[in-house]
Parts: sequence; structure tokens; C-alpha cells
Amino acid sequence: MSQYAIHAEGLCKRFGDHAAVDGVDLTVPEGGVYGFLGPNGAGKTTTIRMLATLIRPTSGRARVFGHDLVEDTEAVRECISLTGQYASVDEDLTGMENLVLMGRLLGHRGRAATERARELLAAFDLEAAADRQAKRYSGGMRRRLDIAASIVATPALLFLDEPTTGLDPRSRTEVWEVVRALTDCGTTVLLTTQYLEEADRLADRLAVIDHGRIIAEGTVAELKQTVGAGAVRVRLRDPAQAADAETILRQELSAPVYREDDPAALSARVDDAGRAGAALTALAHAGIEIGDFGVGQSSLDEVFLALTGQPATTDAPEEISA
Repeated sequence: MSQYAIHAEGLCKRFGDHAAVDGVDLTVPEGGVYGFLGPNGAGKTTTIRMLATLIRPTSGRARVFGHDLVEDTEAVRECISLTGQYASVDEDLTGMENLVLMGRLLGHRGRAATERARELLAAFDLEAAADRQAKRYSGGMRRRLDIAASIVATPALLFLDEPTTGLDPRSRTEVWEVVRALTDCGTTVLLTTQYLEEADRLADRLAVIDHGRIIAEGTVAELKQTVGAGAVRVRLRDPAQAADAETILRQELSAPVYREDDPAALSARVDDAGRAGAALTALAHAGIEIGDFGVGQSSLDEVFLALTGQPATTDAPEEISA
């Protein structure tokens, strides 16, 4: 076995004249969670599809646990499993039936498939719902069942492509616990996500991809250090003043300003507390009332915005992945 789960050099994929992935170099160590971030259309899903042997690279090379992606495809497939953005279980089957079916497809005999299904149902806290149709599961339960189906045969490498899309906060937390349990058992996880809190919580290292190229790589702490000493965050009393506040903060701090999910909240990187104070004073002089503010370490939101020029969730078209 290689010391790296993934080692890619110059990986490219073109669809006609469009370069979806344009020379990706990626090294993912064995063990833990490796985050793979980028805006829509950046090349995340296309890269995952190549590494999972679903599509062939146009050029470049990659090895998965030492096996060449193109020349030793079957060996790569024996090492990996993929869970996409949407549940792939059969909604008309029960949780038990879904897992037994997957076990049989993977070559387990009847009794062995049933025993493995019971183990996974217990591990994923789905025993009480074992005989319930999957379409009657909550969103979090369906995702846990989907991940369980991905590890009926425990993979050395699991690709998780935005596993918590559309889930409520409680269900997201449940999925995070599952991911941590997988890595505790030795599985390497490559996680693509647009929830930066998710990457911050789970990932040991991160790579940021934009326009088909890796533009940054490192630990969460290392990436946060690239955008300045810290960040200033303000929450306005009147969300209608957010546009004016954004303009003032950008001028005073000479840095990109990030609009939070909360329509009254903004944040920006800052090199020193003095500039932050001057920016707050400028807001006050402009008649913009601040309900709350703080100065602290940069978040992954600021990192992402500084690196890509856009927030993590965008309305850009999805990348070509067929």
C-alpha cells in the first residue's frame, strides 16, 4: 500500500473546448478527512468522478493507494466507495432490505449479508427503523442509510460528495458523527462540501479548487493565516443598510467583504485592530447603527471569499460532469 490514499499529477478533463479540470495536483494522505472545496463549476465533482473511475482523464496521472487510475482500474475500484449528493437507496425497500441487497451484490452469501446489515443498522442507530421503508425515513436517516450502504464492504477510501446537502442542523450533526466513526476505523474520507462549517469541523487538510485548478492547500489553520491576522464581524440593526455598510467596510479595510446568511451580518478580514476600529467609526459617522460586532480569527468563509472571489454557495451553473 502507498502512504498516500490519492496522488494525482496534472489531472485534466476536457469536454469539447471546455476544461472542467485543468491540471490538478492533489496528494491525500492515508487516514482522516481531506476536504475538497470550491464554488459551483470549479471542477470538484468532475475530479471526484475521475478519481472514482467513473470517467477517464483526458490527460495526467493519478494513483489510488498506489494503483494507477487508468491502467489498474479494477484494483482502484476494490479500494473505494462513493456516496453522491443524493440518497441512492431504493425507497420502496426497508433499511434492512437495502443493506442486504447491497451485500448480496457485493458477493456476500445470504446469512453473511444479513449479519453485515444488522451490524450497520446498529452502528448507524437505525435498528428501530430496520423494517421501515426508506421513503418513510427522515432526511438524516436516509443519508445515514446511504452511507451505510457505501461501506457494506469497508472501503479504504470513501468519497463523500456534499453528503449533508439539504439536511437540517441536527441531521448534519448526525452525519458528521458517522464520518468521524469511519475515520476512527481507518477509512480515508475525501469530502466535498459547500458548508464551510462542515469542512472546519471535520477536515484535517483542505484543498480549494477554482476554474479547474487547485489554488490553495493546507490545514484549516494554515489557510486561515493566508487571509490576514483576523476578521471583523458586524451585525446591523437595520438589514436594509447592509449594502452601504459593505461599501464602507471595503473602503476602510481594503479587503473583500462577506455577506453572511443573516441579512444583517457582514464580515471582512483585517490586519490589525486599529483598522477595525476605524471601520466601525466610519459606519457610525455614516449613520449605520451596529447591533453587535467582534474581532477574531478569520473564518473559512473569509478564506474562501479571498481565494475565489465569491462566497461558498453561489448561483453559478453546475459543472459539466458527464
